[in-house]
Amino acid sequence: MTHHIWGWNDVSTVPETDRTPYLGLARAGVDRAAEHRFDEPWLAAAWSHPNTRVLPIAGGEAFVVDTAQGTELVLLPSFEAPQTGDRYFLGTDEDGVSYFALAGETLPGRLDGDARPAGLREVGALLSDRDAGLLVHAVALEHWHRLHSFCSRCGHPTEKAGAGHIRRCTSCAAEHYPRTDPAVIMVITDEQDRCLLGRQALWPEGRWSTLAGFVEPGESIEQAVRREVHEEAGVGVGEVRYVASQPWPFPSSLMLGFSGRALPDGTEITVDGEELAEARWFSREELRAGMEAGEILPPSGISIARHLVELWYGEPLPAAARW
Repeated sequence: MTHHIWGWNDVSTVPETDRTPYLGLARAGVDRAAEHRFDEPWLAAAWSHPNTRVLPIAGGEAFVVDTAQGTELVLLPSFEAPQTGDRYFLGTDEDGVSYFALAGETLPGRLDGDARPAGLREVGALLSDRDAGLLVHAVALEHWHRLHSFCSRCGHPTEKAGAGHIRRCTSCAAEHYPRTDPAVIMVITDEQDRCLLGRQALWPEGRWSTLAGFVEPGESIEQAVRREVHEEAGVGVGEVRYVASQPWPFPSSLMLGFSGRALPDGTEITVDGEELAEARWFSREELRAGMEAGEILPPSGISIARHLVELWYGEPLPAAARW
């Protein structure tokens, strides 16, 4: 078998639909319909429409139910939703159904049936494209609103505007927008086609993952990849190629996935002892043997890190390692 990282070597021969891996949180089935966010009459009519569906959310959690078809969000008609809380317009689908999130201090009282509260880490990869997109959008907005109730310019209170996508200062009228922090995450290989993985001291025993870090001011994303790998593991990186991205609202990041090749004379590992407790190069055989023995835990299935590792590995990781 010839192993390569998609989007790195022969990307021109790979069909466009095959170049981006399946990412549990990078999916959507709803048009965000931003043109309606300032149209108050339209929003009022949409809220009162019998087909409209509302997603109650609190503390990053929503109600889900497990059905024969899989895990689904519990979406309420607007006339059944609580009458208090902040409304965020999430968009419309191809059938003209409008979707809103309703953020409160707590989720509504117990629902009939088997509904249970759950967060993105638990169910993000299990949801349909529509439900995953709705929950990612709602979680990100809810967290941002909760932490940005005062103006960063003058310190006065801010209020919700733009159907939940803006906060406007009640004093100086400054507008504030949801914050997204770009972070790079990368699978680095050497001339022997081994993969560089690291582990943090706080992780469960045996957990290994790709390296990652935030982009700094005035820095390109390629520079961030090289800097983070060198800072954390002492490895020099040459070629860097973009692979895919995934929203990561824990609380407000966008993970930008890359592949990269270590410099021939820069593969010696020296961990910083802060970001990483240890790092090492893995061959495919070493990684497979460690997972099958239960000594190595791969990245979570919801994380882009899992998919970057699998792109290098050449196929899904062994079933025994999936959790």
